[in-house]
Parts: sequence; structure tokens; C-alpha cells
Amino acid sequence: MLMALQQLVSTITPFEDTTSLRMVLGAITTQPVLDVLVAAALTWAAHSSVAVVLLVMSLASKGAVPPDAAFALVLGANLGTAINPVLEGVVGDDPVARRLPVGNLLNRLLGCVVGLVLLGRLGVLMVRLDPDPARAVADFHTLFNLMLAGAFLPVLGPFAALLRKLLPARVEAADPSRPRYLDLAAVENPAIALAAAAREALRMADALEGMLGGAGEVLGATDRRRLGEVRRLDDVLDRLNRAIRDYLSALEPDALSESDHRRLSEILVFTTNLEAAGDVIARDVMGHLAKRLKRGLPMPQSERAEARRLLERLAATVRAAAAVFMTEDARAARLLVAEKEAFRELEAAATTAHFSRLRARTTQGTGAGTGSESAPGARSGTGAGTGAAPRPGTEPEDDAEAGSFLHLDLLREFKRLNSHLVAAAAYPVLEGQGELLSNRLRADP
Repeated sequence: MLMALQQLVSTITPFEDTTSLRMVLGAITTQPVLDVLVAAALTWAAHSSVAVVLLVMSLASKGAVPPDAAFALVLGANLGTAINPVLEGVVGDDPVARRLPVGNLLNRLLGCVVGLVLLGRLGVLMVRLDPDPARAVADFHTLFNLMLAGAFLPVLGPFAALLRKLLPARVEAADPSRPRYLDLAAVENPAIALAAAAREALRMADALEGMLGGAGEVLGATDRRRLGEVRRLDDVLDRLNRAIRDYLSALEPDALSESDHRRLSEILVFTTNLEAAGDVIARDVMGHLAKRLKRGLPMPQSERAEARRLLERLAATVRAAAAVFMTEDARAARLLVAEKEAFRELEAAATTAHFSRLRARTTQGTGAGTGSESAPGARSGTGAGTGAAPRPGTEPEDDAEAGSFLHLDLLREFKRLNSHLVAAAAYPVLEGQGELLSNRLRADP
């Protein structure tokens, strides 16, 4: 850098005695403010205050500019060097990142204003201290920065508070779909990277639990916008799962041990099943509830209470799956698998009850039809016989039947949800300990 600066001065030296340059310098050196602006512009263009100060020193040593004008040019060089960080040094649009460069610019701007006011006295003092013009320019540059630092050091606290007020931090709502723990620098260390991915996977479990809570609130809602709020959480699961998958794919396979490969597989199984569970809620569970709203079939209080109880049970299953995923405890994994059997029994019982109601209704309908044929006056043409209009109450019974079918569909989706949760955490743990059969078929048919 010093060689480049020396080369710059050597290149410019032959032009310092030209008549045109001296005329231009003579025109601007009579206006100190213009000197400051010209030097600031040159410094901004050159991206170096030192280069401009060396140029001013060279001009002053040849007598091309008088001392006061040289000192004003030095002030401009100090101001121009603070412009580049403001225009080019800030990445992004966060106001916090602009505090330091803006504070530096204000610092130097105030220093230049004071320097211009005292320029006459300071110029005389500097010439007396060192008659050499070039040396006086260098001394003035050093003295200006020392005095500026000494003046602002005692008031840095209030100055920083002013900058915080002028450039407040931008308040942004936390994006739940943005990964928090996937540190790219940790990719070189598989153990740390896998731990970071597992921690991010737990955020997916939190999001899924939030979806279940939102589904519980939608059960008795009449506003379709509530359905959209739950479905938006599914986008969070999709993005987090994609980010975790991309992060794990960046790990070098040769750097992973056998246990690392197993843990990586467990994380992928966990996140994939959580995403699938989110799809079941967003597409199927919310779809059944939307169908009820569209048909105007409010959920009976008993069915709503049962659905909420099952959603709370599923939320507890999500927490249990997250615990099994982190601890890999076989006992907890077996308890989680038992939940799958419980939901299977619930669905079977609900299906049996539903068809029992249908059978009873069919039997009642047949009895009513037989009685009408044998009743006196059935053939009198009054319209009371079998060819008469539908019986009063038929439509409410049809609505009840449709609602019962929708309730069965809802229970079926709850069972699918539970299956994904069991597959997410329990199966990998039990398979690793050899406690799973290869299939559920009997050995000898």
C-alpha cells in the first residue's frame, strides 16, 4: 500500500507545476467550504483519505495551495473517508447496521464544522509549529483526529443513545419457518451438526402440536378463516423439513460413523413423519371440518367433546414422540406403540356403533312401512299409504347419518395421525434394539 501511494505521488508530481492546475487550485482555495467538498469528493472516489492527504502534502510542498487551503482539504479528506462506509459498507436494510457508519459520519461532520470555524487560528498555529508545509499538513491531519477522538470519548454514551433513537432496531415478527439452529459452520463436525438438526426437528414437533391445538379450536368454529390459520402452520412444517433435509445432505458421508449414520436416519424418519402428520391435519382433518361448514352440519356436542379429547391425546403423543426421539428410551417407545393400538380400538368401536345405528334405523323404517300397508284405509287414496310423501323427520335423519359418516372419517384421520407419530420416534428405537418383527404375517399360513 505504501508503494502504491508513493507511485501515486510520483505520477502526479509532474503535473503540479502546470498552469491550468494552478489556476483551478487558485480558484477553489479561496473558499474553505469548497475545499472541504472537493477533497471529500476526491476521497470518496479514491476510497482512501491517506492518498488524498499525501496529494495535499505534495501540493502544499510545491506551493500550489496555501496552508489554510491545504488544511481545509485535509478536513474534506477526513469527511470523505466516512462517506464510503455509509454508502457501501452496510449489507441489508437493518437500521442497526447503519448506526456505526452514520455515527462516524456525524462525528467527522461536526469536527469539520468546528475545524472550519477555527481554521484561521489553527492554520497560524500549525505554521508556527512546523514551517515545512508538507509536514504541517501531516501534523494537522494527526492533530484533527486526536482532538476529535478526545472530544467525543466523554460523550460516547449519550451519542450512542442518540443513534439508537435515530436508527431504532426494526421489530420483525419471528418467522417460525426460518431455521434457528442449523449452523453451517458445524457441518464440519458431524456430531454437532446432527445435534443441531435434532434440535431443529423439535421445532417441527412444536409446530405440529400448535396445529393440533388450532384444530381443537376449529371444531366449533363457523369462520372458514380459522381453517386457513391451521393450514398455514403446515407450510412451517414443510419448510423446516426441507431445511433440515438440505442441511443433513451437506454432511460428508465418509466423515460419519456408524452411529452417526443411524442418528441421521432417525432424524430424517422423524421429520418426514411429522411433515406427513401435518399434511393429514391440513388436508384431511381440515377438509372434513370444511365439509361440515359447507353443508351446514354443526358437530354435536358429544362428538365435539370426543374429538377435542382425542386431539389433546394426540398432542400428548407428539410430546411423547419428541421425548422418545431425544432419549431413545425403549420403555417410552413401547408405551408410544401402545397408543397406536388404543386408537385402532377407538376407530373399531366407533365404526361398530355407527353401523348399529344404521341397522336400527333400517329396522324401524321397515316396521313403519309394514304397518302403513295393513292400516285401515291404506288403499283409500288419501296419501297415507306406502306411496305417500316422505315421512316427517327424514331429512334430519339423513343429516345425522351424514354427520356420523364425517365423524367416522375424522376418527380415521386421527388414527392415521397417531400412526405417523408412532412411526416417527418409536419404531426406529425399537428396530435398533431388535424388538420389531419384520412383518405382521404369521410364519405358517
